[in-house]
Amino acid sequence: MRKFAAVVGTLALAASAQAQQLVQSSMQSSMQPSLQASTQSSTRPALQPALQARIVRAADVASVDAIVAALYETISGPAGRPRDWERLRALFRPDGRMTVHGPNKDGGYNTRVLAVDDYIERVAPLFAKEGFFETELARQSEQFGAIAHVFSTYESRHAPEDKPFQRGINSIQLVNDGQRWWIQSLVWQAESEQHPLPQRYLKAR
Repeated sequence: MRKFAAVVGTLALAASAQAQQLVQSSMQSSMQPSLQASTQSSTRPALQPALQARIVRAADVASVDAIVAALYETISGPAGRPRDWERLRALFRPDGRMTVHGPNKDGGYNTRVLAVDDYIERVAPLFAKEGFFETELARQSEQFGAIAHVFSTYESRHAPEDKPFQRGINSIQLVNDGQRWWIQSLVWQAESEQHPLPQRYLKAR
């Protein structure tokens, strides 16, 4: 979000009333564009500049299928290979969140809500040490107008030829601003003994 900050300056006193008048006139003239821009900004969506800046690959955000595929691609790769984090950021709205929900040792559940940069900071050291490949196994989708919800069953591997070490559900909420699709939120939970994946979420889309 861009904010227009007021610029505070210190002006020396003019030696005469005429000089003082000239200084005041100059100040009013220089502040006018800022005041006008500030007034205009209040009528625009607050996140619009940031939204436009995040568009990186048009093909990634042209459809629900494309943006979900791009999501899986950006986080997958062999150990030590840098991920394209700018591409990942571009898939999410600036206020988008990634949330992991899962059981804890006390029998309850923990929910950790992450900004995209929080997620990157969390996983980058892990991806530097070991491979991580996440693929979509099945999908259930709903769409109405400019909103969509995707229940995407995932499998995680350390290498493409390995057996999955984890499965679960990515619950993805998406919005379309008339120009492209954005991921608004991503919530995931891994499969467990208490919560095996239902057969309906293992069917091909």
